[in-house]
This record gives sequence, C-alpha cells and structure tokens, in this order.
Amino acid sequence: MRRPLVAGNWKMNKTVEQATLLVAGMLPGLQAIRTVDRVICPPFTSLMTLAGMLSGTDIGLGAQNLHWEASGAFTGEVSPQMIKEFCQYVIIGHSERRALFGETDQSVNLKLKASLAIGLTPIVCVGETLEENEDGKTAAVVSRQVKLGYDGISKDDATKTVVAYEPVWAIGTGKAASAEMANDIIGGAVRKNLAELFGSDQAQKIRILYGGSVKGENAAEFFAKPDIDGGLIGGASLKAEDFLKIVEAAA
Repeated sequence: MRRPLVAGNWKMNKTVEQATLLVAGMLPGLQAIRTVDRVICPPFTSLMTLAGMLSGTDIGLGAQNLHWEASGAFTGEVSPQMIKEFCQYVIIGHSERRALFGETDQSVNLKLKASLAIGLTPIVCVGETLEENEDGKTAAVVSRQVKLGYDGISKDDATKTVVAYEPVWAIGTGKAASAEMANDIIGGAVRKNLAELFGSDQAQKIRILYGGSVKGENAAEFFAKPDIDGGLIGGASLKAEDFLKIVEAAA
C-alpha cells in the first residue's frame, strides 16, 4: 500500500506573518492525522520561520522550486543546499514554471537529479494544456514529460520521488478533471511510463498525486481511485479548514 500524501502549494501567497498564522491554525488538526504524509510548500521567504514551527512534528516542509547548480552567479535563484537547510520536499516543473518561466523537460530533469543527490523528495509535476487535451494529446504529452523528466534516473532513486499529475486547464479554474479521467491518465500514462522506465514493481511504489481544483467537497472522490495517492493542492491549501478537509479525505 502506498501511503497517501497531501501537499499544499501556496504559490506566491502569504507574508511571513500571514504564513505563521495559517500554520498555527492548521497545525493541531494536521498533527492529529497520522496516516497521511502532510507537506506545506510556502514561498521561500517563509521557509525558515515555518521550519521552526514544524520542528519536532512529522509534517513536511517543501520549497516550490530550486536551481540545479550548487552555487554560482545565478541571481534570484535558490540552490539545493539552501533548500535542504529547511525542507524535506521540493516541487519541480510546475506548469506555471513551465508556462511563465520557460522551464523545459530538460531543466526538470536537471532539477530532479539535483534534488535527489542532496536527499530532497521531489514532487515532479506533469500535465497537459487545454489545447493539448482537446486535441487528444494528453497521453502523448504526459508520457513525454515523464520519460524526459526521469531520463537517467536509477530505479532506486525513482522510488524516492513523487509525481503530481495536474492538467493545466484545471489549475485555479474551478474546473477539475473527473476522478475517473484523472485516474485513467495517472494509471494509463504516468504509471505506465514509469513502469516502462523502471519496471512495474518499482512503478507501483511511486506515489502519484492529482492536482487541479481539488477541494474538500470533491477530494474523497479523487482519493478513492486506486492510482491516485493524494493531492497537490493550490488555492484550497490557503485556508486551514479547507486544507484539513482534504487531508481528512486522504485519511
């Protein structure tokens, strides 16, 4: 059995003061749910403060991005070592990074290797745009993202990763994929390609999340599907009550 995981991607929201209040409000509820891995991914500016708040708990802290180089002249970037100081997880290749900041399957691959090398758990995002979905290219796009993103990764390292399938057209739009469709893509494209790369036994060990307009009201429907192992949650992770409902659904 794969242990469920629910991660909250706060994106570019919350000052340090606001982040502190939000985590204080949800911490007791999160700590009470022991059967799910819970991860909070705030902006870089809040990582140090929240690392202190979460110290001694079993709640994970994640960054939303990293650079693959250890150090150097990369103004505005954050290295794997800087992330590792505070975090256990890191989100890689989110569709907003791909669409707005020029990330590619190749840069995702470099970031994946860098995060694994330093002992971080990467949450690797894949997913198709609305145009690709309507053109019937979903499986092809997701397959390409998995194959190129995981190029050169060992079987053992692959099982230390998490994948998040997020159809771009469902992120922040209120328009979620159906649970059945999400499960079909996750099983038929994501896990199938992981099996081709690493073998079916290894692929069955890798947790695959769904993300895209998941809410407390629809989370249980997604998490009941056999290939969906939790969620990467955007807007609903910014309210303690909403995020707790989703974690409870995963439990």
